[in-house]
Amino acid sequence: MAPPPTTKIIFLTLLLQLCTTTISTTVAANTTNATTGTGGKIPAIFIFGDSLLDTGTNTFLPTGVRADHAPYGENFPRRVPTGRFSNGRLMSDMLASHLGIKYTVPSFLELGLSNEDIVTGVCFASAGSGYDDTTNAAAGIIPVLRQVDYLRMYITRLRSFVGAVQANRNLNDALVVVSSGSNDVTVSFYDSPNRPGLFIGAYHDFLLSRLQTFVQELYGQGLRNMIIFGLPPIGCFPGEISAKFRIDRSCVENENSDSESENQKLVARLAQLQPSLPGTKLVYGDIYTPLYDMVKNPLNYGFEVVDRGCCATGFVETGPFCSISTPVCPNPDKFVFFDAAHPTEATYRHVAQSLQKQALPQFL
Repeated sequence: MAPPPTTKIIFLTLLLQLCTTTISTTVAANTTNATTGTGGKIPAIFIFGDSLLDTGTNTFLPTGVRADHAPYGENFPRRVPTGRFSNGRLMSDMLASHLGIKYTVPSFLELGLSNEDIVTGVCFASAGSGYDDTTNAAAGIIPVLRQVDYLRMYITRLRSFVGAVQANRNLNDALVVVSSGSNDVTVSFYDSPNRPGLFIGAYHDFLLSRLQTFVQELYGQGLRNMIIFGLPPIGCFPGEISAKFRIDRSCVENENSDSESENQKLVARLAQLQPSLPGTKLVYGDIYTPLYDMVKNPLNYGFEVVDRGCCATGFVETGPFCSISTPVCPNPDKFVFFDAAHPTEATYRHVAQSLQKQALPQFL
């Protein structure tokens, strides 16, 4: 049976990636000096998950879930819309920079990746994805569990020029960053008519079982050091506030409580899982606390607007509905959110600083 069109397109993209000599925008951005924080102890970084971490993967996929157009990227180096769902860099870029690895993390599907880009790590995250197959029904995205398939392709290329021994060492010492689950909870539970008899706690357990399978597969490929992000305060995201018709634009606190509940379960699951994976360090990354504090105490961080995004009305627009034809605020640094579902670079900077204090030291 012939492969589906999506598979053919991705295969051609990877073939071009191996052959082209084009200098990519992300590679150009990586010529900027990274802020060295650890003296190079961690040699590479690998990114998995959804749009909170997608540095441009969906740009190379046949999907409408993309951000490779203005005003996205308006504060990125050279004002390039790389596919990041924000006005600038993401948490993953900032963590890589702090570790002295590189200024930005390119997508594995990006054309023109140099051997240096490959050695120091890439992004496999795909916007719109999740652990639940129902979430992944959106055409053209790469489900989280399928992102491991692209990791295998990456390893093949890495071994082709550094050898198996060095490749294995690089994988063992690298840092893995994972963020997923928000799309599952919003798209496949809160906003889905297909789960009327399922309690949120049971759904959390299902997602955690899928996460466990994912972590085990990463371990099987040689990855050992992993930060697993919990859920953000989903009820404070502008799009979710609008979906629940909050006239006063206040957070949907019962959904925030659900996020906290799943995060507590995640901490317990990681502690339970780690002993079964010798040599592995599984660390919970708390993004809920700093994000929630920014929404509740915005002036402490220099923010002025917390209940809508910077793009268009800020109430519902994201992806193709946040475009060059829609208005955008004059100063995104005053907004917690850039669109209805994604934070600004300024917000990500504060979250990254929190992770640098509470998660990264456990690997150094």
